Amino acid sequence: MKEYTTVGKSVRKLDALEKATGTATFSTDFSLPGMLYGKVLRSPYPHARIIKIDTTEAEKLPGVKAVATYQNTPRELFNTSATMTFTVPSLEPVLDQYIFDNVVRYVGDEVAAVAATSERIAEEALKLIKVEYEELPAVFDPLEAMKPEAPDIQGPCREGKNIPGETVKIPVGDVAKGFAESDIIIEKQFKLPIQKQAQLETQAAVAQVGVDGKITVWSTTQTPHPTRMILSKIFGVPHSKIRVLNPPYVGGGFGVRIGLSAKAEPIAVALSILAKKPVKIVYSREEDFIASDTRHGGYVTVKLGAKSDGTFHALDLRAVLDAGAYCSFSCETPGVLGAMGLSVYRIPNEYYYGHSVYTNKTPAGAMRGFGNPQAMFPIESVVDMMAEKLNMDPLELRMKNIMKVGDPWCLPYPCQSTGLAECIEKGAKSIGWERRGKLNKPGAKKLRGIGVGVGTHCSNAWPFCVDYDNAIITVQQDGSIHLASGVPDIGTGTSTTLPQFAAEVLGARLEDVNITFADTQSTPFDIGSHASRTCYAAGTAVVAAATDARKQILEYAGNLFEVPPENLDIKDSEIYIINQNLGEDCKGSGVCQIGEGKKTMTLKELAYHAHLRNKQFIGVGRIVPGNAPPWHAHFAEVEVDTETGQVKVIKVAAAHDVGKAINPVIVEGQIEGGVLMGVGYAVSEEIRYDDKGRQIHSSLHKYFLPTIEDTPEIDAILVESNEPSGPFGAKGVGETGLVPTAGAIANAVYDATGVRFYEIPLTEERVYKALKQNGY
Repeated sequence: MKEYTTVGKSVRKLDALEKATGTATFSTDFSLPGMLYGKVLRSPYPHARIIKIDTTEAEKLPGVKAVATYQNTPRELFNTSATMTFTVPSLEPVLDQYIFDNVVRYVGDEVAAVAATSERIAEEALKLIKVEYEELPAVFDPLEAMKPEAPDIQGPCREGKNIPGETVKIPVGDVAKGFAESDIIIEKQFKLPIQKQAQLETQAAVAQVGVDGKITVWSTTQTPHPTRMILSKIFGVPHSKIRVLNPPYVGGGFGVRIGLSAKAEPIAVALSILAKKPVKIVYSREEDFIASDTRHGGYVTVKLGAKSDGTFHALDLRAVLDAGAYCSFSCETPGVLGAMGLSVYRIPNEYYYGHSVYTNKTPAGAMRGFGNPQAMFPIESVVDMMAEKLNMDPLELRMKNIMKVGDPWCLPYPCQSTGLAECIEKGAKSIGWERRGKLNKPGAKKLRGIGVGVGTHCSNAWPFCVDYDNAIITVQQDGSIHLASGVPDIGTGTSTTLPQFAAEVLGARLEDVNITFADTQSTPFDIGSHASRTCYAAGTAVVAAATDARKQILEYAGNLFEVPPENLDIKDSEIYIINQNLGEDCKGSGVCQIGEGKKTMTLKELAYHAHLRNKQFIGVGRIVPGNAPPWHAHFAEVEVDTETGQVKVIKVAAAHDVGKAINPVIVEGQIEGGVLMGVGYAVSEEIRYDDKGRQIHSSLHKYFLPTIEDTPEIDAILVESNEPSGPFGAKGVGETGLVPTAGAIANAVYDATGVRFYEIPLTEERVYKALKQNGY
C-alpha cells in the first residue's frame, strides 16, 4: 500500500490554536457597529389562532427600533430545512411555514420579535406585546393524530390524516411469500424517544441589510449555500444579492441547522429590514430546546422471518414517526430509516412502509444518524431475539446474513466495499465476547451483560437528494495554495482534512495550504455539511480541483524543462524529474537536473515564473459524488443495578469500516462523540411533554445528557476497506458512531437481566419497573 505524505496522518487540526486560545469566532461572538439585539415572543399554547396582536406599547419603549409580526413580514411559505433546496425533481418539498403566522402550532412557536438597543430592553418589550388567542384542539401522539377525529394541524394532507408529503414504500421480492416460506417469525413494535442535539452553540444569526438591498447573514447554519436559497425565496431577493457565511466556526450541528438555524436567520433579516440596522439573534438554551428541530420519536414495527438454519428470508419494517408541528425533514427521515434498515442484511424478501405525522409538538428534523438509529435499535433487538429462538450465537447469526460486496439490495448504488465482518471480529475481540453469559455470580444485585449491534449508513445524500460539490484551488504567485470550498467546519475537522487532500494531490507541504470555507461570496456552491458527506463528497471535489491544478503545473514545468509531464513529480512543494531508467525518483540524488545545474525547482519559483508570463494555475473540481456504505459493529458491556434500575455502560467497542482514515485522530474523535450520543439515546435522553403540550425537558439541567462521569471506556477501532468511489478510499463517518449503539446496549441489558425492552431510553424508572414485573 502506498505511503502518503499527509493523507492517513493524524496532523494537528489547523484550527486547534484558535480554538485552544479562545480566539476562534462563532456566531454568538460576532458583532457589528450599531447592532441591535433581537428577541422572540413565543406561543404559550400548543395550538391556537391569534385573534388580535397589539404591539403599540412595545414600540413606544425607549430603545425599541422594530417589532415584527405576521402583519409586517413576508407571507411566503418555506421550510426551515434545506429540503426545499435539494428535493429531487420527482418529489415536491413540503412548504408549511411562515416567519410568523396567525396560527401557532406548538408551545414555543414564533408569535412576534423585537429589535432593541440591548437584550434587556428587547426582553422588556416582549412583555408589552398584547396577544389575544383562541385555543384550538391539540394532539400529541402520532398514532392519535392519524385518527379521523384528530384536529387538522396543517390542513388536509393527500396521503392521510396529518401525514406530510408522501408515504415511503420500498418493496424487495415477495414479502408475503417470504414469510409463508419462513420457519420462524418474530414481530415486535418498539417506541422511540424524542432526542435533542444539544450542540454547544445555540441557534444564532447576525443580519445586515444594506441601503442597496443586499443582505449579509453570519449564522450557525450547516449549509450556507442552501440557506441563501431559502432566504432568497422568503424575501424575494436574488441569490447574488445575498451573502451567507459562518464567521467562520460553528459550535456543533448534529443536523439541527441543515438549512436555517431554526428561524434565527429570517427573523434577524426581517428585523434588520424594519429597523434599518444590523440585528443579532441568539437563542437561549430553552429556546434551542423548545423551538429548534429534534430527533423524530415514534413507533417502529419489525417482522423478521428466518429459515431453521438461521438464513433470513423475509423482513417487514414499518415506521410512524412524530413530525411535530412542521414538516422540516419529516418526508426524508422515514425514507432513510427504511432504506438503511433494509440494507444491513441479505434478505431476498423485504418491504418497508413509513411516514411521519404532524402533532402539536416541537418540529422534528435532522439529527445525527437521520432515521437510522430509529431503525437499528428495533432491528438489532429482533435479530438477537431470533438468535435466541434459533439457539444460535448472535454473532454467528449476523455473520451468516450480513450484506457482502455485490449482493443485491434496495439502494440505488452498488455496495463496492464492506469491512463489516472484520468490524464484528475486531469488536468481539475487544469486548471479550467469550465472557458473555459468564459474568454474574448467583444472587448478585449488580448484573453484567454484553450485547452487539451492527449497521450501515451513507456517505452523502445522492441520489435521494440533490448533492453536488465544487472546489477551486488557486496556486498563488509565491507557490502557496488557496483552497475554496463551500462546506462549513462544524467541529468535524473539515478545515483540516480538505487541505490534507489538496496537499497530498499537489505534492505540497500542508503548511502551504490555506482554506476559505462556508462563505457564499468567496466559495463555489456546495450543498453543505450533512449526511456524513464532507470528507467523501467535498473531498472528491477537492481531489478533482487539485488534480486539475497539478496537471497544469506539470504541463507548464514540462514545457519549461523540455521534459514530458509524466516524467515530473512534486513532493514537499518541489518539482523534480523522475529517473525512469532507475525506476525511482532522483530528488536529492544529484543525478537529475533541471535547468543549469539545478536539481529541483520549487513550486514558489515555478508559480512566480508563470506569473511573469501572465499565467496562474487554477484548478476546478466539479463533481456529482457516488455513494458508499460505511459499516459498523458496536459491542457494549453494561452493569444493571437491580435495586435501583440504573444501567451503567462500562465499555463500548466501536469498530467502523471508514474506507480510509484520512486523519485517524479526527476519525476516532467522531466515533467517540457519536458513541456517547448513542449512549444517551439508549439510557437517558428524551424530551417528554405534559398534558398541555409543554416540554418537560427544556434545559440542559432537566435533560439528561451523558456527562464525563457517564462516559464508558470507548475503543474506537478503524477498519479500512478502501472504498473505490471515495477520495483515497475514504467513506463517510460523521453520523455512524451512534447508529447501532442503542441496539447493542439494549441487547447487553437483556443478556444481563433476561428482560427485553421495547422502549428507550432505559431510564432507572423504566428498568426498575420492568425488573420488578419480572420477579427481581
